Parts: sequence; structure tokens; C-alpha cells
Amino acid sequence: MTDTPLKLFNSLTRELEEFTPVHPGEARVYSCGPTVYNYPHIGNMRAYVFADVLGRTLSWKGYKLTHIINITDVGHLTDDGDAGEDKMEKMAAANAQSIWDIARHYTEAFWADVKALNIREPAKWSVATDYIDEMIDFAKGIADQHCYELDSGLYFDVSTVADYGRLARAVTEEGEGRIETVVGKRNAADFAIWRKTPAGETRQMEWDSPWGKGAPGWHLECSVMGEKLLGFPFDIHTGGIDHREIHHPNEIAQNQAFCGCGGLSEATNSGAKIWMHNNFLVERSGKMSKSSGEFLRLQLLVDKGYHPLAYRMMCLQAHYRSELEFSWDGLGAALTRLKRIVMAVENLKARHAELGSASISLPAQWTLKQVQGDGMGMFRDLFVTFDEAMSDDLNTPIALTLLEQVLAKKKVSPEKKLEVVSAMDSIFGLDLLNLTRTDLRIRPRDAAITEDEIEAELLRRKQARAAKDFATSDAIRDSLAAAGVEVMDGDPLGWEWKL
Repeated sequence: MTDTPLKLFNSLTRELEEFTPVHPGEARVYSCGPTVYNYPHIGNMRAYVFADVLGRTLSWKGYKLTHIINITDVGHLTDDGDAGEDKMEKMAAANAQSIWDIARHYTEAFWADVKALNIREPAKWSVATDYIDEMIDFAKGIADQHCYELDSGLYFDVSTVADYGRLARAVTEEGEGRIETVVGKRNAADFAIWRKTPAGETRQMEWDSPWGKGAPGWHLECSVMGEKLLGFPFDIHTGGIDHREIHHPNEIAQNQAFCGCGGLSEATNSGAKIWMHNNFLVERSGKMSKSSGEFLRLQLLVDKGYHPLAYRMMCLQAHYRSELEFSWDGLGAALTRLKRIVMAVENLKARHAELGSASISLPAQWTLKQVQGDGMGMFRDLFVTFDEAMSDDLNTPIALTLLEQVLAKKKVSPEKKLEVVSAMDSIFGLDLLNLTRTDLRIRPRDAAITEDEIEAELLRRKQARAAKDFATSDAIRDSLAAAGVEVMDGDPLGWEWKL
């Protein structure tokens, strides 16, 4: 079985590029993490499902993965440029809480969503406030040649580095439209490296620096943590496509200044060889925004009866660079697809047990090399196609259809099929060998009827139908419908009902 070269789309060059690690045998990846001032919405979480699939694919290819995800607990303003309030300070004031308590609460909420979506833990969660001294040192190192001071803080002069804004492809003479004017800035796109605390104010998070008491700029954090934990240049930097316009171009400019390197015709001068961005999750009602009040978080999906891994399946069904439109019908379809796969795997496990076979010992993370050496027989060609799909810029929609082909094959031992499912799920991360149909049946929070009551009524209805008492059968169906239970006669999944 051949090993298809892994090709990834580099947002900096706008081209598919073959992955060649900076350090042979290793893959070093940095992902922009959340600003922990509020709960993450499901659009935020798409970025971490994507980064997880990338990491799993690198592991599949045999690389030793070092993945860093940062936690921004300081420095991010309500505007992505240099305007507005500090998001953390604003939330702390609104809730009359310590900013440290706000950070802790929403960090733990983010981690809970990470776990619910079966996203692997990174090598390190790098917390911004743990690196303040390093940020000050980094800023001091570039200040003389690349920065200037205003009353409001230390600013980076983007004209001092070559090719500023190449990543965004959006630089004009007027600069970035989303950055509001700060009096005294030399260029519209210049951005804060250090933000001074205004005279007469005291912030909960502020530190002494050569430019006065204050806090680091948002963009500085990722440059510092990426360099400290992975070294420049590292292999891949990921984030949502919204970071491609301001945050990442500013991060790249800082990296160029720190390294004393040239223009961006050489991608390594940016600090990372490849920059990757997942596209938006689009929701037409406008409830995706955190400013809208009630917004779509993972817990809302659970409250409505959808397992978190149905959302992961929804993400896998679209290519990461495509817009993904969220709808409840679409989520329901993803859940149904996941149910079919889970039931097929449960049937395989039951058949394996009936044969009296010993329990199967399976790796937690398969590699292509393990599959090549495992005697996959009739699945050999299918694994070649699977590896080609994932090597083609993480084409999970195609790869998912191959998993379903495996489950549909006849005259194959349950053990062999389970091995193949386990190997493919190393990349999908759907926990298919542990997930059960019972796990996927989640009772909506506002359901007014218990599962025991539903099952009792369904049994009574079956008895009525067997006795050809269709009047009673229909009456039971109508009463269940009034309680929010849809009875699904002839359901090929055997699910029988749903709330």
C-alpha cells in the first residue's frame, strides 16, 4: 500500500502544498484558542473539530504530534483591532465577579465542550497570563526597529515588515476597514503591542512594563506562545477564517520582526510553514452571535435532544474550507447517519460475541503503517482510497462514505470489520466502538414524559395492533404525539420513537 503525500491548503500561498515537516518525523501545530469571556458557540467549536481532524491525520501519517492550543484570558478587545473594551474586563464588570473567576469558569466550559466532542487533548493548553514576562521581552526585542509609543500604548508599525497583509489579501491604501482610527497612528493598520491603562483607571489584569502599566495586545500573545512552545518556524498554524483578516496578519508581522526575516514569498518567514483556516458555520436566524443573547452553544443542542457527536458528524460531512449551514433538520440528518453507523457497529460487536471470540485489542490511534502491516486483505484498496481522501486536504466527506462501504460489505468476519472501523475512526473521532444507540437517545430538557412511560405506551400500542384494535392503537399514537413523541412505524433503524 502506497503512502499518498499529505497535501494541505496554505492560506498564505492560496495553494495546496505537500506537508514536509520542519523537524523530520515531527509535526508541530499551533491553534488559536478561545477568549474565555463567554461560552463558546458551535461555530467556534468547528475550528477545534477541524484542528482535531488535522492532528489525527498527522498521527495517522506517523508523525509525532505536538499540538498547542492557547487560552486567551487577557488582551482581547470587543473590536478585533484596537477599539472597544477588554472582553474579559467587560464580562467581569457585568457579572460583578473577579476576572480570574470569569476566566476559570469559561475555560472549564470550553474544556467540557472539547471533551463532549471527543476532541483530543493538545500537548499543552497555553494560558496567556502565564506568559506576560515573555511577552514583555518579545516586545522589547522588536520595539526599537518596529514600534512607536503613543499615549494609549506601544504600536507596531506595519510598514517596517515586507508584505504586510498578504495572508488576508485585503490591504488597501486605507488599511483594514474593521480597524478603527486611533489618534497618532502612522498607518491605519498599525496595531497595539502593549495597551496602557488609561490615567485614573485600574484594571483587574495589568502589569508593569517599559511603556507603563497595562496589558499585552491580543496579537502578541500567540506570537510569543508559538515561539516559546514550538520554535520558529513551526509546521502549521490553524484558526477560523475570521482570524485570516486581522489577527493572523498581525501575528505574522510580529513574527517577521522577531526573526529579522524577509518577505512572505518564503512562508517560513511568517513563523509557520502552513496557515490553515476553517470556514464559517452559517446560521440564518442570527443566533450564532454571542451578542444576540441566547446563542447556539453545544449545551443547547443537548437540551433539544441531540448528542454532541451528531454535531461532530455534521462538521465531518462538509469540507473544512466550505461554509457549513446549520439547521435543526441538518443536525437531525447527521444524527440519523450516526445512528445507522453506531447500530451497524453494535451488531458487529454482538456477532463477534456470539462467535465466542476473544475480545479484540485495538490501538487507540492507528497509523497508516499499522494498517499496511495488518493484513487488511479485501480492504487494502479501500484503505488506499481512504488515505488518498484524507491526504487531499482532509477530505472527510469522501472518507465517511468509505466507512459506510466497509459496514455494507458481506461475508467479512466481525473482527476484521471492527478493526477497519477502529482504524478509520482514529481520524473521524466519533468514538464508534464505545458509542451506543442508548447514548444517542437524549431526552430533551423540556420533554414532559419519561422514557419508561413512552416504552410502556409503545408496548400497549403493539399489543393493540397485534389484536387489530386500531382505534386504541391510533389513540395511543395521538396521545404520544401530544406529549411530543413521534412514533416511527416501520423505522428501518428500529428507533421506534423520538422526542
